[in-house]
Amino acid sequence: MDKLTWSHIKRIIKSKEYITKFIDIVNTCIGLGYWPSHFKMSMTVIISKPNKAVYDSPKSFCLTVLLNTIGKLFEKLIVSQNELLTYL
Repeated sequence: MDKLTWSHIKRIIKSKEYITKFIDIVNTCIGLGYWPSHFKMSMTVIISKPNKAVYDSPKSFCLTVLLNTIGKLFEKLIVSQNELLTYL
C-alpha cells in the first residue's frame, strides 16, 4: 500500500543515521502510546491456487494480507528492542 518494498527499506537503513531516526520515531510512538492508523491498514489480495480443476469454490483461492512496509519495520524494531531487554 505504501509502494515501498523491503529492498527500498534495506537501502535506507544501511545508513546508521536513518536507522537511528527510525528507532527515535518508534520510541516516540511508544512513549506517546500512539500507533499511526496508516500502519494499521491492510489490503487483502486473492490469489488462485494452481492446478485446481474448478475455481468455483473458496478452497481454490488463497488470501494474502499486505501490510504497510514502514509499519512492519517499526514492529520489527519494537520486537528487537524487547528481545534485547529480556537478555539484559
